[in-house]
Amino acid sequence: MTTVSRITSLSASVVSALLLSACAGSAGSGGGGGGEAGDGYEYGAEAAAVEAAIADLEPASVTYQIPATSLESPQAPMGVAYKEAVEEASGGKLTVELAFNQSIAPYAELHDALADGRVDMAFTLPTYEPDRFPAVNAVNDLLVGQAASPFEGDLLANLLAYDLAWQSPEVLSEYEELGLTPFTPVSATSAYYSVCTEPSTEDEDWSGLQVRVGSQPQNELVGELGASPVSIAGVEAYEALQRGTVDCTLAVLSDVSQGGFFEVAGNLGYPTTTQFPRVSGAILQGSGVQNLPLAYQQILFDASTAAFQGGMETSIGSQAIALEEASEKGVTVEPLADDLQDRIAEANEARMQEVADSGVLGDEVLSRVDETAEFWTGKLEELGYTDQGDFAEFHDWYDPETDFTPLADALMERTLLEHRPS
Repeated sequence: MTTVSRITSLSASVVSALLLSACAGSAGSGGGGGGEAGDGYEYGAEAAAVEAAIADLEPASVTYQIPATSLESPQAPMGVAYKEAVEEASGGKLTVELAFNQSIAPYAELHDALADGRVDMAFTLPTYEPDRFPAVNAVNDLLVGQAASPFEGDLLANLLAYDLAWQSPEVLSEYEELGLTPFTPVSATSAYYSVCTEPSTEDEDWSGLQVRVGSQPQNELVGELGASPVSIAGVEAYEALQRGTVDCTLAVLSDVSQGGFFEVAGNLGYPTTTQFPRVSGAILQGSGVQNLPLAYQQILFDASTAAFQGGMETSIGSQAIALEEASEKGVTVEPLADDLQDRIAEANEARMQEVADSGVLGDEVLSRVDETAEFWTGKLEELGYTDQGDFAEFHDWYDPETDFTPLADALMERTLLEHRPS
């Protein structure tokens, strides 16, 4: 089999030329294309057309690093759904090899690993590097203006992140300057919640708490609430809670479930009218994917709809799994007090205004946020993706077989298709 590494064994000058053409092609019209990278096919083409486009190509494989620890992890669907879609569309000629939980490169090295070909595609955390990715982090900061809920709220945040990021040339250029191709330029993933060793839902409870945070906005917010932010790796959070090194962690529920946090911290607090700042990720492709034949690049791109399905199964479905576990373990699940939420909302509004004043995403960015959020709120209502109950009972009313394909199709039509390789 011809692996990505063998396909990309080209001279430095040829690689540079291909990187330039790949960047230009990412903003193409979505047509069949052709040229040095070979012939492609039209989006939505019948299977026979795809088969014809790849008939003369050597088999290839792509390594995709995802945050899940194993196939049993609640985070696994984001990789599994994508892998299955790519391999089905290519008749098995293009395979996706999943790598788990930073097994190839840790987050601190991952963008460089994509550029140099150690990994071909990966979920990354550019929000860990605000100085390197100011525009990406600005999109993350703008997501806090919407109310949180485990279903409609998280769907809106993810759709908003996709749309704002693809609309923002400042975001795309940050990746292109590193020789990377965005697949999901900003992924909102799941909402963040407070998981604490003692009840901590009242405003006064936060005074003096030691709280693990995962981003600069969380760091600043926790300090404003009177607590002390602590920056430690996610894999160390369980032990830190167990030993009392920290009193709370702000975390997505997939990490809570995967890390077993409820065993040592039995108090879950959730916002209802605002949200904690997120630690958005991204799914990026590196030099290995850019140097594949065009038809293979298009197959990888066209599986975006399956990736969205798997991503929402991870982001949203994992919350239902975690709340089921919370119920079984007797975890206290309570909303944050109104005055605490008011302080969080006030800090969020100030951060959004800072982004607007900075100009890092251009002019009138808050108006673009409002317009985009209004569009997707209407689309969610139109397609029936609405909350059917409260957060604490989410595991009772959420359907794990929910089909997110209609939303993925709408996202493709509105936002993604113009960036299809061509």
